[in-house]
Amino acid sequence: MRPRKRFGQHFLTDRTVIDRIIAAVAPQPDDIVVEIGPGRGALTGPLAERLRHLHVIEIDRDLAQSLAARFPPERVTVHTGDALAFDFALLPSPLRLVGNLPYNISTPLLFRLIPFAARIRDAHFMLQLEVVERMVAAPSTAAYGRLSVMLQYRFAMERIARVRPGAFHPAPKVESAVVRMIPRPQHALGARDATVLSAVVTAAFTKRRKTLRNALAGIADAAGLEALGIDPQLRPENLAVADYVGIANAVAVRGADGSGCGRGVSRAG
Repeated sequence: MRPRKRFGQHFLTDRTVIDRIIAAVAPQPDDIVVEIGPGRGALTGPLAERLRHLHVIEIDRDLAQSLAARFPPERVTVHTGDALAFDFALLPSPLRLVGNLPYNISTPLLFRLIPFAARIRDAHFMLQLEVVERMVAAPSTAAYGRLSVMLQYRFAMERIARVRPGAFHPAPKVESAVVRMIPRPQHALGARDATVLSAVVTAAFTKRRKTLRNALAGIADAAGLEALGIDPQLRPENLAVADYVGIANAVAVRGADGSGCGRGVSRAG
């Protein structure tokens, strides 16, 4: 089947890369594995050989039908549809996620998975190298942004392989990488309200070229930031994940006691 541009399809064909991904995942027979974007089944086959049952999510109906014909339903369940709309809570946990993610949905899908993190054991994804670099970026670097903060808050991440364009058909114009994501334990997260944390981080990086005083105007004033030990003249990319958690917790406390969150944050929380 010919790759379809509208689905951002680049099919993995390199056997060495396939074997490396399977070795990194190290699937055990009773694992609950979900493959996102199986395509022609380059990873599906090796996974199915090692598992009693495998779930795959494929948006391309022709590919989904091909996979359903190739693998018996008692071994592989093919979910035909968009992974961005799939309810991962319908499957038993803990889930192990695997996938060669289409470039055009990789970032929204990563954000989509954050609310399901408590149901996930780990994830191994092939992504555009640039996206992986943003995922694991350190503060005060060009790649550090909203994606970095929100994913690093919820997951421990490690880049485990770099993949050349020639490993795919058709070959993309960019390099790719494989990343391992392991959810951080609930007790280590620290945010009082994940929704508030997301709002603070989004507001900051929407105006990433401005100082924190301006980027967070209406959320936290200069005095409140200084009370948290944060220089309001810094830019959003200069703050560590823990700094954003501190700001969000102070905002959440002020909102809870009815004093509002736009007149400065406090040390509480």
